[in-house]
Amino acid sequence: MGHTCNSIIINAPYDKVFDISNDIPRWTELFGSEYKKAEVISKEGDKITLRLTDNEDKSWVSWRLLFKDKYLAYAERYEPKFPFKYMKIIWLYTLKPEGVELTWIQHFEMDEKAKFNDAQVEGFINKHSKENLLIFKRVIEK
Repeated sequence: MGHTCNSIIINAPYDKVFDISNDIPRWTELFGSEYKKAEVISKEGDKITLRLTDNEDKSWVSWRLLFKDKYLAYAERYEPKFPFKYMKIIWLYTLKPEGVELTWIQHFEMDEKAKFNDAQVEGFINKHSKENLLIFKRVIEK
């Protein structure tokens, strides 16, 4: 199993941090060059179904549950799951005196046919999460 946990403090009000960070079409901006397209397929209450497309034109569908009153968002990669067996993502929003601590937790397992193993993907996710959290901070604080 792979597991990552990365955080950053964003000096902005909670509502702004939560709303901007969960504005799916803005993910092309917030995730730097990671996503070429970020589209909402459907929204039913607090559940968003979305399609992400990376720079290699690989797309997948995920769903995301927003629990704004609980300071959390939960997501899973839906289809196709490959190269993962599963990918579960939790975003925690913790109020701090200097702003909101945004924490990304990713729990996953790679498919045995995947090019990379759990440890390799952990390294990749950790590197990109730290870079992307800095972009979130810069954009939201602006």
